[in-house]
Amino acid sequence: MITKDSKNALRQKRHVRVRKKVHGTAERPRLSVRRSLKHMYAQLIDDEQGTTLAAASSTEKDVRAEVAELPMVELARKVGTLLGQRAKEKGIEMAVFDRGGYKYHGKVAALADGVRSAGLIM
Repeated sequence: MITKDSKNALRQKRHVRVRKKVHGTAERPRLSVRRSLKHMYAQLIDDEQGTTLAAASSTEKDVRAEVAELPMVELARKVGTLLGQRAKEKGIEMAVFDRGGYKYHGKVAALADGVRSAGLIM
């Protein structure tokens, strides 16, 4: 009998493989993406200090009311824009993108576009 790894286990393998190369600093933090069926999460991480510099998600109270009936791609774009604005307020100009093992398509690409539209360079 052939056994197959679950899709999430395969995604985690890809994520580990990418994380060997992608590293965030204080000047250029790592933009980490996490998605679920209903929500999007993103944060800017300084891997040298092990701290989160800025974060945004669709579960936040002010965001939840704004994006209640939006499609998931638009929700992801709003979360990306919010994270980009928070990064600009903290003086962060550039980031390195960590897609978390997900395909750069749909929700993940929309989040990255939202961050770029807020002025962050990736």
